[in-house]
Amino acid sequence: MQVSRSIMLAAAVAAVSFAGAAQADWQPDRPINIIVPWSAGGSTDQVTRVVAPLLEEGLGTEIVVVNQPGASGSIGTQAALDAPRDGYTWTANAIANNATYSVTGLIEDTSIEDYVIYLHVANVPVVSVNADVPYQDFGALLEAMKTGNVTVGTAGVNSSGGMALAAIKEEAGEDFSARMVAYDGGAPAVIAAASGEVVATTQLAVEQTEMIRAGRLRGLAVLANDPLVVEGIDPIPPITEWLPDMPIAADYFGVFIPVGAPDEVYEAVDKVWEERIMTSPELQAYASDRGAVFAPSYGEEAMAHAMPVVIAEACARVTRGEAVVDPSEIGITCPEE
Repeated sequence: MQVSRSIMLAAAVAAVSFAGAAQADWQPDRPINIIVPWSAGGSTDQVTRVVAPLLEEGLGTEIVVVNQPGASGSIGTQAALDAPRDGYTWTANAIANNATYSVTGLIEDTSIEDYVIYLHVANVPVVSVNADVPYQDFGALLEAMKTGNVTVGTAGVNSSGGMALAAIKEEAGEDFSARMVAYDGGAPAVIAAASGEVVATTQLAVEQTEMIRAGRLRGLAVLANDPLVVEGIDPIPPITEWLPDMPIAADYFGVFIPVGAPDEVYEAVDKVWEERIMTSPELQAYASDRGAVFAPSYGEEAMAHAMPVVIAEACARVTRGEAVVDPSEIGITCPEE
């Protein structure tokens, strides 16, 4: 990131840099809303509903998960940014989304520096097909994708599934012509593939595991360097078996509190995150069962984990001709070709 933006970033995370063992002063006096900008049942919604009860216990107040889908998650995210900065309205998402909405023009003048971030899991997209179609491995599907006869369900251009499909297209070459069909969230996109409404989906593993276990989807490739191993499912091979030069970056998810709230809000959440989320057996079980990576962090550590995927996604938008704002305008310097 550019030096000036780094200084701003340091200021943004300063409020959370000194969490300690002492009891935080903030005592919420009403429920906290976490806006999930996707439909119920998708990856963000699933994990947020695992984390919310843990936050309730730690903060001593009700946590309300509010689904507000639309426009690749930007509508709910904008609502969180527009809410009073009093610590009572948060949002949840894949961090690459919140950090790059302005690059694609979905939200004006926003970046990762608008949030104090709390990460919990890393997710991986999986390429799966309806169980009744003939493609038995990703190589066969990839050849079909070059004919224009394959429809792929995602939660939209800016979703993890949409970005995964764009990355595959970039690696596959100019003759790639599979058609994306966008839905209001990962769950509807996966259901569409399982029902045969579309041929395939590139949504996250956590959204697909139940349908794969049930035999309604066939997992062909995971966007990772190693196979995906989940109980009850045959190992899913890495996409690099077919596209060896495809860049892979972990897709971190979390809850994000817009900057500008009182310092004691972030201090309290720091304490709860460290004591409850980072040691949570419930979250560990969710990750293991659904094919996610248990990886909680906050503060500067979370920012360090987030930046590789943020840079990768922002700069990929430029390469694909999808950027309407240069990433440098939000403090992201793309590597030179």
